[in-house]
Amino acid sequence: MTALHRLSPLLLAGALAAAVPAQAQQQLVPAQSSIEFTAKQMGVPMQGHFRKFDAQVAFDPAKPATSRIRFTVDTGSATMGARETDAELPKPVWFNVAQFPQATFESSTIKALGGGKFDVAGKLTIKGASVQVSVPVSLAQSGATTTATGMLPIKRLAFKIGDGEWADTSMVADEVQVKFKLALTGVGKL
Repeated sequence: MTALHRLSPLLLAGALAAAVPAQAQQQLVPAQSSIEFTAKQMGVPMQGHFRKFDAQVAFDPAKPATSRIRFTVDTGSATMGARETDAELPKPVWFNVAQFPQATFESSTIKALGGGKFDVAGKLTIKGASVQVSVPVSLAQSGATTTATGMLPIKRLAFKIGDGEWADTSMVADEVQVKFKLALTGVGKL
């Protein structure tokens, strides 16, 4: 297995962790949204993204404490752009798509930080393992569209992504950066 194969699952996990705000009252605009991840294999950054994700969002900028976000990512939609690597990602050692077809994020608290910035805390579940995370999210509005952006570092081994021989962090780094851009309609004025 190449280093690229090892990195792909890590990046995917990162992307999943990054997925935070999206649709319920509000609607996700998939064509304007993305979830990307970056992992390092033998020190070399490798990038990937998820092609399929969804969200249920009830977000009120005036009352963030009463807002709720639930985000799902189809783990089988991870791609790093190389056929060999993409074929490895669904396997049990990485995402185990057959047993865990989705990763989820469910918010527990949302706090306004001012200037269109929010702290979104909640439970990220990947491959059956759950970790409490806090995600810094920036919101910007243009016309009827609100764009939520942010980045979340995750530890792939906390989710057993790259298990067994791939647990060696000298080959594939433990930290994966997940970057997201989520376009939403129906969000009130910031």
